[in-house]
Amino acid sequence: MIAALLGAFIPLGELAELVNIGTLTAFTMISIAVIVLRKTRPDMKRAFYCPAVPLVPGLAIVFCVFLMIQLGNHTWIRFLIWMAIGVVIYFAYSRKHSNLNQQENDH
Repeated sequence: MIAALLGAFIPLGELAELVNIGTLTAFTMISIAVIVLRKTRPDMKRAFYCPAVPLVPGLAIVFCVFLMIQLGNHTWIRFLIWMAIGVVIYFAYSRKHSNLNQQENDH
């Protein structure tokens, strides 16, 4: 429903740029996580295989950041606003619903 409303009121080009910056950010964070986990937890069981770590994830980071830099300032501003809203919602929800919080309240 929310996606339909966004699609109805936001021009397709702007919506596409917001989707692109969000997806590129997610790929960048995943690539960073692959490098960090390979260094800090080499014994961890992997659900997938990534060859030539840290080269392949490093190249993914470089290319994703390059593509993100090509996006306009308006896209960055909207993205940062959406990220701020998301972080506030995430921490507000997790503060009351986290397992750690439930354990502290039980004592």
